[in-house]
Amino acid sequence: MSQVKTGAGAISMRSNLISPEWPSLPFSDWEKTCDTLHMWTQIVGKTRLALTPLQNHWWNVTLYVTPRGLTTSAIPFGQTSFEVEFDFLTHQLSIRTSEGQAYSIPLFPRSVADFYSEYVGSLRSLGIEVNIHRTPDEFDDKTPFDQDQHHASYDAKQVESFRRVLINCDRVFKEFRSPFLGKCSPVHFFWGSFDLAVTRFSGRRAVLPKDADALTREGYSHECISCGFWPGDRRFPHPAIYSYTAPKPSGLDKESALPSAGYWDTQLGEFILKYDDVRISKTPEKDILDFCQSTYEAGAKLAQWDRDALERR
Repeated sequence: MSQVKTGAGAISMRSNLISPEWPSLPFSDWEKTCDTLHMWTQIVGKTRLALTPLQNHWWNVTLYVTPRGLTTSAIPFGQTSFEVEFDFLTHQLSIRTSEGQAYSIPLFPRSVADFYSEYVGSLRSLGIEVNIHRTPDEFDDKTPFDQDQHHASYDAKQVESFRRVLINCDRVFKEFRSPFLGKCSPVHFFWGSFDLAVTRFSGRRAVLPKDADALTREGYSHECISCGFWPGDRRFPHPAIYSYTAPKPSGLDKESALPSAGYWDTQLGEFILKYDDVRISKTPEKDILDFCQSTYEAGAKLAQWDRDALERR
């Protein structure tokens, strides 16, 4: 049974916080909750998008894993700043300002429209005015947030499992990131694609299709190799560790990945290691590291990256 400190030495007991080190997270079991949470993170993430200066590859819009869930980190607002955190232990959305103000929104089965209304109202009560684009991005349902009454699920147990998976993957991806000397992203959570990712760069600009949209042009302006965790969607209903090289070099789909459960998925056009294969492994962290390293080496080799200059040997 887990113990949670609630004050100066006080202890409260919450048996529902018990979770295996690598918990089960079948997409079919939490699809509705995943969709609702996806929309909630987009609402919060678009706040950061609206108020922060653009950084290369949209790094200014991402969320970050915390011990309790996901955070925006500090968002500037005038001469002050504020932070928004999804707390998946107490199931609250916490808004905290640099002036000592705070507001909490409970997370429970409620519609996206209801969440949006209270969220915008809570920001306004703290003196924060922001206009966000209310249409979802990178999602198969384009219902505006303030009109979405049909995404209204929240399974706390599944969300706590998701939190644990994010914490585990965040730790492993940071280890994978550490020996790379070239330009590399933080380990961060993209609310559009709803995945945790870390991305290495060769240092060379990429050649993009002439019809590439603005999102692609900024995100993939330079050659990169990205690894991450994704909970799946209706197109591919399996949580997975993924890896891709962009632009994709010729022959990448013929390369092999470690461990043996890793494979090239022709539907997605990237390497996949299903999370269920990781979860039941005796060495899950090693399997993820091996997968990231082997697929990175395959992409870097075929794309002719200068690995001697980019890596700490």
